[in-house]
Amino acid sequence: MSAALRRAETFCSRFGLQVPILLAPMAGACPPALSVAVAKAGGLGACGALLMRPDEILAWAGAVRAGSNGAFQINTWIPDPAPARDPAHEARVRDFLGRWGPEVPPEAADAVPPDFDAQCRAILEAGPFIVSSIMGLYPASFVAALKERGIAWFATVTTVAEARAAERAGADAIVAQGSEAGGHRGSFDAGEAERLQVGLFALLPAVADTVSIPVIAAGGIADARGVAAALVLGASAVQIGTGFLRCPEAGIHPAWADALALTAPEDTSVTRAFSGRAGRSLANGYVRAAAAADAPAPAPYPVQRALTATMRAAAQKAGDVQRMQAWAGQSARLASGLSQAVR
Repeated sequence: MSAALRRAETFCSRFGLQVPILLAPMAGACPPALSVAVAKAGGLGACGALLMRPDEILAWAGAVRAGSNGAFQINTWIPDPAPARDPAHEARVRDFLGRWGPEVPPEAADAVPPDFDAQCRAILEAGPFIVSSIMGLYPASFVAALKERGIAWFATVTTVAEARAAERAGADAIVAQGSEAGGHRGSFDAGEAERLQVGLFALLPAVADTVSIPVIAAGGIADARGVAAALVLGASAVQIGTGFLRCPEAGIHPAWADALALTAPEDTSVTRAFSGRAGRSLANGYVRAAAAADAPAPAPYPVQRALTATMRAAAQKAGDVQRMQAWAGQSARLASGLSQAVR
């Protein structure tokens, strides 16, 4: 047996999987049905809990357990420091957004994400086999609580230095996120997300050669060729997000799903225009306009996310992919529209 297959077999045996494929924990695009389908096909389901209240986290876990063998990870973000507020700049952003959707009231910027500590308590109560992090490292007290309960911790990283830090902090596995990945960049330092963009097939072997724990490859993998290449380069498993978004179980808007099928790698762009945090999306009309020289710079996270909420909701209702928050990795065109249960 090759070293690549041996790594994958060891990983699957340890975490109760039939295939070394993990669903990426995509906030807002990981309904229970998708995780159930992935788990039934032998992989690992996932919950992107960033926007979820504690009761929603518990309900999600219950639904997946009821429909599958219960193999899933729950993920949430490590909070950023409180953003610096600039009312005058926020007014310019609201004016710009008003050209793309309904008028944005000033108080919209005051919305905040769910409480992180409450989410962590709910995650412990839900008792998943695996908890994952992104945008940094969990506090030592939470890591200790995970280990007391026998819950594995997968830490998402975007650089070799972050991988070293995660292993030192007690991570059980590393998710190496290449710059091809759709959705938000997992950089520990939000301000460095664009500068420190490393492609997966440069990042993966470097991380695998640096740490002694399993490495999971993420970013730009959407078919068997990508899985095989990642395993050869040192991964023990792969994590796929965009590649699952066109499955009916994902339940995303048809306009978004249809656009993914036509998206070449160069048709995506890393932007802060939706949330204030760097993320890769379709390079649609709004993203291009927000990058123009005369457009105001995005407000910091989570202010920008709050300000764009009305536009994003209007775009979703209208099915307008040119204004939609349509995250997409660079291999989006490889995403299959088949049910995950029969892939």
